[in-house]
Amino acid sequence: MSHTTEHNAAACRSLRHTRVQHLITADESSLAELEALLATLPICSTGRVFIEIPDAAWLTELDAPSRMVVTWLDRAARTGEPGSGRSCAPGQALARAVNAWADEMLCEDDDHTRIFLMGGYLGTADIVDHLTSRRGVAAEAIHTPARFGLATAR
Repeated sequence: MSHTTEHNAAACRSLRHTRVQHLITADESSLAELEALLATLPICSTGRVFIEIPDAAWLTELDAPSRMVVTWLDRAARTGEPGSGRSCAPGQALARAVNAWADEMLCEDDDHTRIFLMGGYLGTADIVDHLTSRRGVAAEAIHTPARFGLATAR
C-alpha cells in the first residue's frame, strides 16, 4: 500500500512517518547545486552531506535539514595516499570519507538510501565504483551529473 505523507512539522514528528536516509556529496565547484538540492529536501530528512573544499577559506553556512550531518573535508589539511608524502588530490578526501561511511552505514540488502553525488569527476567516479562493485548499489539508484556518464542522472 502506498501512502502519501505531507511533509510538515506535525507529519515529521509522527512515529509512522517514513524517513529515508540521504547521502549527498559536493565539492567547491558544486556548492550552488548543493544548496539548491538541500532546499528541496523535507525538513525531516536524515543522512550525511560530505563537502570537499581546497582549504578552510571555502567553509560557509549551509541551510540543511536539522537531522542531516554536514562534514567539510579540507584538502589542505589532509594528505594523499598513506606513505606517499603527497598532498590530497581533488576528490581523494571525498572518496575516502564517503566510501568509509558507506561501508559502515549501507549494510542492509533493502537499503533505500537516496544518493546524490555532485563532486568532481574523479572522486565521484571512485565513489560510484565503490558503491556499485563493493556495496551492491544499483547504478540507477545513484544520481550524478549527466555529463559524467557514470550513473543515471535524474
